[in-house]
Amino acid sequence: MDGKTVADSKLSMSMVMQPNQANPAGNVHGGEIMKLMDNAAFAVAQRHARSNVVTARVDELEFHLPIYVGNLVVCNAYLTYVGRSAMEVAVTIMVDNLYSEAPAQCALTAYFTLVALNVGGQPIRVPQLELVTEEEHQLFEEGRQRHETNKNNKLKKINISTPA
Repeated sequence: MDGKTVADSKLSMSMVMQPNQANPAGNVHGGEIMKLMDNAAFAVAQRHARSNVVTARVDELEFHLPIYVGNLVVCNAYLTYVGRSAMEVAVTIMVDNLYSEAPAQCALTAYFTLVALNVGGQPIRVPQLELVTEEEHQLFEEGRQRHETNKNNKLKKINISTPA
């Protein structure tokens, strides 16, 4: 199985926020943004694995600024880490007020972990991630550390909840 680069699967999606995505005051629902982020992470992971993928984990989402009806939301997503069947995708949301000359601002960034599955629903091996730049090497190592920490935390939770 040949490896693939970060550039092979990264993507950028954008959309103008509409009234049906917001509350009566014009603030876009956080769930709408999370759905956009999950769709972007899915597309990146599926481009890399070329198989069914499912979201297994999302790290903390903290909104740094509000998003309003009429804003252009740009979602950038790319792989940071690839294990045997799990892939970590960094997703960043930029917000552009189309009525202003001010540059787009970052509203939030999150890491999504997706797992590649076969038709029977079992995890399958995915192509390795070929790292090209020093930044990609650094992001990969940070992603590997997050992956190990999350795996260890999951094992601790399972051991705590298992009766003696």
